[in-house]
Amino acid sequence: MPTTTRHTVNRRRRLAQRPAATAGGTTARATAPAAPAPATPAEATPSRRPRTRATEETPAPQERTRRAGRRPLAVLCLLTLLLGAFTGWAYAQTRALKDDAATANTALTDAARTSEVKGAAGKAVNALFSYDHADPAAERKAAATYLTGKAVAQHRALLAPVLAQAQQQKTVVTTTVTDSAVERIDGDRARVLVYADQSSTSTAAKAKDAANYAGAMLAVDLVHEDGRWLVSALDTFGG
Repeated sequence: MPTTTRHTVNRRRRLAQRPAATAGGTTARATAPAAPAPATPAEATPSRRPRTRATEETPAPQERTRRAGRRPLAVLCLLTLLLGAFTGWAYAQTRALKDDAATANTALTDAARTSEVKGAAGKAVNALFSYDHADPAAERKAAATYLTGKAVAQHRALLAPVLAQAQQQKTVVTTTVTDSAVERIDGDRARVLVYADQSSTSTAAKAKDAANYAGAMLAVDLVHEDGRWLVSALDTFGG
């Protein structure tokens, strides 16, 4: 019995001391500083987090503003360049046309050709607008020699008033070219401005006016055919 009683007492003591030890151990562990958990790679270097495609492709608001501000300037520069190019092209084309016209007009570059045309125009006008009632065949010969194209009908219309009274009034008309200017010579075609003095006399006894004098101006178009210059058109400027 004594042994059993001592054994029981010792057991109770051990049981009484175990909760205290357990509680103390728990308290010690609870109060001890906890060791820091190892950081993950993403948490350790947040600044090195990979950028997504949306982040790379979507510009910041400031960048979008700068781009939007540069667009009008780029458009303005492009328009300026286009206008400058067009102006240069138009100027070059105008100069080319002027140069071509000046080169084509032989009257400005070939003195011998110009003199030839002036001589042909003067000779033709003198013969075509002179008439002698005593030699009517001379007028017809001049028309056949110097006229071509529509100038034939034009000459006949201009001379019709003289021919209508020529035999009755015994009319003599003399035309003399006093000056001429070659407006242009373009290959086988030319245009000449002619100034002439014209006198008309009548030998009929009943004629009231013995002589009339007048000045005339007309433009003569000529064409070079078969080695000679022919009058292709006559322009009296409505006179």
